[in-house]
Amino acid sequence: MIMMMVAMILNVARGEPMAPCYFIFGDSLVDSGNNNQLQSLARADYFPYAMILNVARGEPMAPCYFIFGDSLVDSGNNNQLQSLARADYFPYGIDFQFGPTGRFCNGKTTVDVITELLGFDDYITPYSQASGEDILRGVNYASAAAGVREETGRQLGARITFAGQVANHVNTVSQVVNILGDENEAANYLSKCIYSIGLGSNDYLNNYFMPLYYSTGNQYSPDSFANDLINRYTEQLRILYNNGARKFALIGIGAIGCSPNELAQNSRDGRTCDERINSANRIFNSKLVSLVDHFNQNTPDAKFTYINAYGIFQDMVANPSRYGLRVTNAGCCGVGRNNGQITCLPGQAPCLNRDEFVFWDAFHPGEAANIVIGSRSFNRESPSDAHPYDIQQLALL
Repeated sequence: MIMMMVAMILNVARGEPMAPCYFIFGDSLVDSGNNNQLQSLARADYFPYAMILNVARGEPMAPCYFIFGDSLVDSGNNNQLQSLARADYFPYGIDFQFGPTGRFCNGKTTVDVITELLGFDDYITPYSQASGEDILRGVNYASAAAGVREETGRQLGARITFAGQVANHVNTVSQVVNILGDENEAANYLSKCIYSIGLGSNDYLNNYFMPLYYSTGNQYSPDSFANDLINRYTEQLRILYNNGARKFALIGIGAIGCSPNELAQNSRDGRTCDERINSANRIFNSKLVSLVDHFNQNTPDAKFTYINAYGIFQDMVANPSRYGLRVTNAGCCGVGRNNGQITCLPGQAPCLNRDEFVFWDAFHPGEAANIVIGSRSFNRESPSDAHPYDIQQLALL
């Protein structure tokens, strides 16, 4: 039943109903409000039921959604930058309704999936294109090659670091105050919004494990490097909190050592993940969980949660057939070993069975994998998917 509802929401979001009309007969399992005016104990027109029903009425579960991150969720902010980290060309977007937009995917990213599940009628606008009252729905600040550290990704050219993304959000908050006309009203509005933060991957991929360009691998142990990242991460969270953010979803780093690029470079059999990288990623994620617990204990007027992207990804790789996936160690579009030595090139013909690939290119999951990650982030399938809340629960708090 739940999957049928999600399928309906996804099709409505695209404006393509699967049938011209739908007549429903049933009981409380499918009642959408017929009992509200009856003298009956069998009614659900009160909190929290009403909050859930808002999605069916076209009202999102949160008034706005602010997104901070890297190429996993960038929706076009790098398109105008002097950067090698861009995806505004075909075949990127081959399965997306708007074509190549700057998303590093064949279709939807994880935050696109979450946006749909939250009940928004359109995707969140990238900061580079956001203007006017559109910002009241939220803004996507994510930038490909961005990291928690300022220097991360510099060899790829221009990018908007975590601190830069937060600075852009502070500018957005000023605009929200101007639109709503009152700081208190703006603060109340922003306190209901969802803030998702997914950074840190590039600090390993395009910094710590890139000794030809960066010295951090020699300066820090994996534990001390993770501590440095968490300290910098914490600074930005405090700025967001001081500017009205109250509902935070911190997305952990995935298993970078299992990407086609790392398998192509470091795996003898092309299948065994690089444990050196994955181990460092797990150290960071563990500290991110502790950070969530710290903020929840010390900021009672805010709610923080951790999304276990690493664990969800590992489950997909270990049990691909469960999700209709087949290829876990190669990109659908790319060049060389595992299609991972060179990432997807302009005009390159991708694989035809894209829904069977975990990875779209040398680094990024495809839409099929993003649907799994986004769905389990929103509504956890296992207690380990999110701590202490999934995003749906966070929205309802």
